[in-house]
Amino acid sequence: MRFSLDRESLLRPLQAIQGALEKRSTRPILSNILVACTGDSLSVSATDLEVELVAHVAIESADSGETTIPGRKFIDICRALPDGAQMDFELENNRVLLRSGRSRFTLNTLPASDYPVSDVATDVTKLSAKQADLKRLLELTQFAMAHQDVRYYLNGLMLETGQRCLRAVATDGHRLAMAEVAAEVATDSDPLQIIIPRKGILELSRLLSSSEDRVELAISPNSLQVTLPEIRFTSKLIDGRFPDYTRVLPEEGRCDKEVVAERDAVRQSLLRASILSNEKYRAIRMTLEPGNMRVLAHNPEQEEAEDLVEVTYTGESLEIGFNVSYLLDVCGVVPTQMVRMYLTDSSSSCLIKPDGVDDCRYVVMPMKL
Repeated sequence: MRFSLDRESLLRPLQAIQGALEKRSTRPILSNILVACTGDSLSVSATDLEVELVAHVAIESADSGETTIPGRKFIDICRALPDGAQMDFELENNRVLLRSGRSRFTLNTLPASDYPVSDVATDVTKLSAKQADLKRLLELTQFAMAHQDVRYYLNGLMLETGQRCLRAVATDGHRLAMAEVAAEVATDSDPLQIIIPRKGILELSRLLSSSEDRVELAISPNSLQVTLPEIRFTSKLIDGRFPDYTRVLPEEGRCDKEVVAERDAVRQSLLRASILSNEKYRAIRMTLEPGNMRVLAHNPEQEEAEDLVEVTYTGESLEIGFNVSYLLDVCGVVPTQMVRMYLTDSSSSCLIKPDGVDDCRYVVMPMKL
C-alpha cells in the first residue's frame, strides 16, 4: 500500500472524522484510523461503535491496500507539517512510513480485518433535505437534549418523518424544543420516529454546513446514515420509546395571557438578573403586567437583582418562576427578532414561539418559588 498526497488534502478528511475516535478504550483498535486505498480514491474511517465517520479524498496514483494506524498521532503529524507539504505514505512489514521533506515518521499498525465497520442496512427509509435546513433543524432543538439522564431515551434527539417534512424534538423533562423543515420522503414509507444519541447529534451538527446542496438520509431499524459530499456519517439509534410530546404542548387558544417582546431585550434582561441568581437552582421570578415584564433574582447571600423590560402584555397580572438558563437557551436560538410567550398561570408551562414563524416552538416548565 502506497500513496502520495499534499498535507491540506489529507488533513481535511482527517479532521472531519476525528470526533469519532475513541479516546479511552479497552480496545486499542478504536483509537486507530482505518486507511483504505482503492484505485484513485482514499478513505479514512473512525468509529467508537456508536458513531462511524468515513471520509473520502481523490488521489492520482496509488497502490491499493488497507491498514489501521494510531489516529491522534497521524492527525498531529499532519497538523505539524508546513503548509503545502507533500506526504508520502507507505505500508511495509506491518508498519507505516510517513515521509515529508526532511521529516520521517514510523507508526505501528493493527490489522484492518479487526476494525469494526457498520453493517450495510437493507430495510431503510430514505429521505433528503437541504444541508442548511438539516443544520438549522438541529441548531433549533439540540440544546434541550438531556445529559446522562436515567431515562436513556431522553439522552438524544427524536427525528420524526411526516408528509414532506422532517421534525426534531428534544426534551430533558423540564423544557422541550420542537422544529421542522421541508424534506423529500419516500412516498411509500410510513411515518416513523427514531432517537439519535447525543454524541451523534453533536457530530452531525459539526459536519453540516449552510450549503443549499441536498443530503441523503437512510433510516434503518438500528441506525441513521447521512451521506454528505466526501463524508458518510452513521450513528446507532437509541432503542426506546420517546414520550408523546404533543401532550405537553400548550394550545395557544387556551392560554389567556400573551407576551410579545423583543428577543434581545428579554435576553439581556435575563442575563443581567441571572448574575445574582442562586448558582445551583438558577431561579428567577418574572412579574407580568400591562406594558412591563419585571425580572427579579436573589441568592443565599441576600443579594438581589431587578430588571424591567417593556413588552406588550395581554391578560391579568401574573407572577411566575423559571430556571433562567432554560429561557436564555430559547432566546439564543429563536430565529426572529420578536418572540411570543403564551401563559395560563404560575403552575402551568410556558409556550414560546418566534413571531410570525410556525416551524419551531418551545415549552419551559415553571419553578415553584
